[in-house]
Amino acid sequence: MKIAILGNYATQFLQKSLKKACKNLDKSIEWYEADFNAINFEVIDEQSGLYTFIPDYIIWHESYLGLRDSFYETSINAQQSFAETQIDRIKNLCSIINERLPHVKILFPLPVIINDNVYGNYYSKIKGSWGYQSLMLNWQLTEFSHQKDSFYLIDGQPIGLLSTTDWSQVVNAELHFTLDYLGWLSKNIAGCIASFKGHFKKCLILDLDNTLWGGIIGDDGMEGIQLGALGNGKAFSRLQKWIKQLKQRGIILAVCSKNNEDIAKEPFMHHPDMHLSLDDIAVFIANWNSKADNIQHIQQILNIGYDSMVFLDDNPAEREIVRQHIPEIMVPELPEDPAEYLPFIIGLNIFETTTYSKNDESRTQQYQEESKRVQLASSITNMDDYLASLAMESEIGAFQSVDYDRIAQLTQRSNQFNLRTIRYTPIDIKRISEDNKYVTIAVNLSDKFGKYGLISLVIIKIEENREAYIDTWVMSCRVLKRTVEPFVINFVVERLREMGITQLRGEYIPTAKNGLVSKLLPDMGFASTHDMHKYMLDIINFRHLNTKIIAK
Repeated sequence: MKIAILGNYATQFLQKSLKKACKNLDKSIEWYEADFNAINFEVIDEQSGLYTFIPDYIIWHESYLGLRDSFYETSINAQQSFAETQIDRIKNLCSIINERLPHVKILFPLPVIINDNVYGNYYSKIKGSWGYQSLMLNWQLTEFSHQKDSFYLIDGQPIGLLSTTDWSQVVNAELHFTLDYLGWLSKNIAGCIASFKGHFKKCLILDLDNTLWGGIIGDDGMEGIQLGALGNGKAFSRLQKWIKQLKQRGIILAVCSKNNEDIAKEPFMHHPDMHLSLDDIAVFIANWNSKADNIQHIQQILNIGYDSMVFLDDNPAEREIVRQHIPEIMVPELPEDPAEYLPFIIGLNIFETTTYSKNDESRTQQYQEESKRVQLASSITNMDDYLASLAMESEIGAFQSVDYDRIAQLTQRSNQFNLRTIRYTPIDIKRISEDNKYVTIAVNLSDKFGKYGLISLVIIKIEENREAYIDTWVMSCRVLKRTVEPFVINFVVERLREMGITQLRGEYIPTAKNGLVSKLLPDMGFASTHDMHKYMLDIINFRHLNTKIIAK
């Protein structure tokens, strides 16, 4: 992985801070730091170090102090259109970068807005004030980020202040930020890069008593627990509202509580101040077993890694037990005061993401349906009978433009069933879909319990000599052991036969997480070649594999 840093100030401390924040992402990160205030030169000059380096990510950081100096240096008339001039400059430079480095991702920390008090608090009334123009610049940057797939804003607004208290350093050394601020910003940037690499949290597991509400429901009853507008009830209500937003974004919610299940569910069903309902919870477990054991059961139902889970519990002893038994799971050390729960969790920025699609909104329902499938599986001893009883059907075909976001998300989120672990953005998927050198296949699945949605995709590159190559094959782990794999290969072979392709090459690139697919290709009928992890399928002599899925 290669990371380049561009800035309008002395960025050497930013680089040091980024190296520390990113040390666990990739052991072989290469770094490139451009010269001081050389953004325009680095981007415009085709022979610059930026293009020789060929980065995967560009950290483009413009200090508000540098921008303000530029503002002061313009004429009074030009100050009224300063934000527009700056956004045009940034858009133009981004276009040049994308033309020369089509796969690079640009991470742009949002400049901090600090009024210079030339007009005092009247600045919003004066179009030519620095305060007005800095607000407009940030708004237009936000709009540009929404429009430009390769351009990502990083939250640059600190809780404390960012400017160094030693103003001689600002003047003499162009060090515009405190080390604390750069550390905070670097963690935000590292979290974004981690998300691009498929490392992010998917599930929030919740304790109940003194976590989602104040008090103990089994002892205090419905009337005694703290929720609503009074006292600590406000803190718990605000936490629930925020958690509800996570659910709507696509984070899976689960409950793990030491309680009687019927009593634990009462507030969800009957308390007037509850903001979460049972419909928001994908898996609800309330019993007197060990929470570590119950979390393991939740993991089996959801079929996601422990490292993508977060467990919230007010009890320090319970937190420590879970950490000891499941070290991969994240267990925040909640403050003692419930009023501090929400600001503490927000400050951790646990749920960083670089993707979002409409499919995320239905994720809870999908996992609730999966829980029903698990219950059915426990009542049927024969796997063939179980799969047949699901009555699975699939819509399978080329990528559709309405699915580009979800398809890109699947390449970025899938770590276990991912043959080559190539990450794509929506603009990459659009480019591939429109290129006749590629065959694209999207797989939607449904059964008698409901729709899984788009659960698998294959990208095949057509080569010379009637050969083709599997560029990407990913699948959601929710549908493992459903015979999706042979269903997909059967379809791929028929599609390639129609095109006159006789050989299909495949490759498995090992990662720390995708051992699940190490034998996928030979299991699908591919023959080994002389190169390790590379395989070949004879399209002409291929015989269809058994599957329990019917194509619609």
